[in-house]
Amino acid sequence: MLVKTYASAVTGIDAVTVTIEVNVSQGIRFFLVGLPDVAVKESQQRIESAFRSNGHKWPGKQVVINMAPADIRKEGSSYDLPLAVGVLAADERISRERLESLLVMGELSLDGTLQPVRGILPIALRAREEGFKGLIVPARNAAEGAVVKGLDVYGLNDLKEVIDLLDGMKVFEPVRVDLEDIFNKQANKYDFDFSDVRGQESVKRALEVAAAGGHNILMIGPPGAGKTMLAKRLPTIIPPLQLEEALETTKIHSVAGKIDDNTSLMTRRPFRSPHHTISDVALVGGGTFPQPGEISLAHNGVLFLDELPEFKRSVLEVLRQPLEDRVITISRAKFTVDYPASFQLVASMNPCPCGFHNHPEKECMCSTGMVQKYLNRISGPLLDRIDIHIEVVPVKYDKLSDQKNIENSETIRKRVVRARAIQTERFASCRGVYTNSQMTSSMQRRYCSLDEAGGRLLKTAMDIRGLSARAYDRILKVARTIADLDESGDIRSEHISEAINYRNLDREGWAG
Repeated sequence: MLVKTYASAVTGIDAVTVTIEVNVSQGIRFFLVGLPDVAVKESQQRIESAFRSNGHKWPGKQVVINMAPADIRKEGSSYDLPLAVGVLAADERISRERLESLLVMGELSLDGTLQPVRGILPIALRAREEGFKGLIVPARNAAEGAVVKGLDVYGLNDLKEVIDLLDGMKVFEPVRVDLEDIFNKQANKYDFDFSDVRGQESVKRALEVAAAGGHNILMIGPPGAGKTMLAKRLPTIIPPLQLEEALETTKIHSVAGKIDDNTSLMTRRPFRSPHHTISDVALVGGGTFPQPGEISLAHNGVLFLDELPEFKRSVLEVLRQPLEDRVITISRAKFTVDYPASFQLVASMNPCPCGFHNHPEKECMCSTGMVQKYLNRISGPLLDRIDIHIEVVPVKYDKLSDQKNIENSETIRKRVVRARAIQTERFASCRGVYTNSQMTSSMQRRYCSLDEAGGRLLKTAMDIRGLSARAYDRILKVARTIADLDESGDIRSEHISEAINYRNLDREGWAG
């Protein structure tokens, strides 16, 4: 008998429905076709063992299984359950009535227990889009799939429960998730807060500007000045994720297998901080079977690169294109995969190898040539793509011991949210543009016009510091954000002046 079951293959961060055709007929051979990888081919042994543990036997007949479309590679053990269900239905041991309306995914243990799999959220979204009524997944994946409304998601523990559901022997209730409750309980719940930071008012202001406009920022200062501490608190002042952003962020982490059993939806902006020994592929994504890299895992959040010059030059250079395009394309001979990469780059570094160049109290042991060589590890094109360069100076004892009330993250976030609301209204008709940092050249000409005083100030700064055309664009965008924080419709000279000061660490000034 020929039976069809349905599963999904994840390509990039989207899913494609896979039709599994199982035919049990006279004979003794077994065929599995449709471009399966080794893990899929090994499923026969897992399925046979799971059958024996649950009182069933592998059919003593010829079994032919086709996984269509045959031009998409089927990877991993998540096809165990739909293959097992298909074999049982084709051998007329379970009912086939509900198979047309259900999509099935899950890995089988040898005793028939269901193990969690990756990519359930994009699979659930595809199932709803294609009109399936329900989705059967391992119990530990159920909360993630239940985020998708209009689809009954059944989280089951083993093969026996799946058979009972299909045969109608037991009634299983679909898993329900209250998205509003999840957002209310988890949004803006962070372990860090800006009230923990003493002093560093100028850096806090720079981070506020960066959060308000989605700007990239580089902090430079001696060891122990608080660069990492400040960077970890940036997500606490960025506006909360919207539902659409949360779904997209969760999809990426689901595909990468980064969702834990207790998480149904990511409600906090991701903060990724890879070590400086990271490889190019681990950062941008890829591999033999492409997976999202750190820049995609930081999508809608923050990518923090600590000790920036210690990263390999090749690793840093691959950041240039995603910083501009906000998407990374992984190309292979037979396919191309796009991963979103709209992240906010936060980087920190010491000013020299010993770390004390321009320190107000400690003497630097590096020569001018050593300092310049250290700074040359970061290319000019990459620096141009970083909107804000801010110096972090050591905090005096008086500031560290000051017990006065300090602004917390919630207070700062309210100002950032107001500035973002202005930008949302401004770019309402511009698809894909949400913050000032994403403005195109034509938008910049429209929204970043300067008065005569501001124009003279910017011209003088460019002549003296030798700034590039890209640096000019960055200054205008940052000035627009500063004006938004002031709720000013026009960019005034003081806004331009502050934006220029955020470029005071350009290459000419770093080596003294």
